Amino acid sequence: MNNNKDQDKSLEPDDTIPKVTGIGGIFFFSDDPEKTKNWYSENLGLETNQWGSSFEFRNANRPEEINYLQWSPFKNGSNYFEPSKKEFMINYRVQNIEALVRNLKAKGVTVLDEIETFDYGKFVHIMDSEGNKIELWEPVDKVFTAMNLKTTK
Repeated sequence: MNNNKDQDKSLEPDDTIPKVTGIGGIFFFSDDPEKTKNWYSENLGLETNQWGSSFEFRNANRPEEINYLQWSPFKNGSNYFEPSKKEFMINYRVQNIEALVRNLKAKGVTVLDEIETFDYGKFVHIMDSEGNKIELWEPVDKVFTAMNLKTTK
């Protein structure tokens, strides 16, 4: 028998539950980002662009939909990962970012900035329990599809 809490969750559509749905990007420091992108392109076959490489994959729940994961080397010394002291940052794909941020704040998670909205999605940054800066992204993948960029498949 379900309790009321379980029944309430069952009424919520799966695509509106505030949660992480996958990895959106892997970002790391590099002495020479252009050289790094070229090395990965020449030796491992990555299709590179100005940001790094966009990996294309299909949405498990909607196989007709193309989704993307961004791999990006950042110049050593970039302040984009601050206040984290790590040489990497992970971007997580999320759904219902507004509710997720409300939930995180209610749990005392450090939210570093306000949600920013761009044509390709919404972003916010948080800190995990180990002091790692995390980027949360609610994507609008069709914008990337429309850009017709070369992708790594």
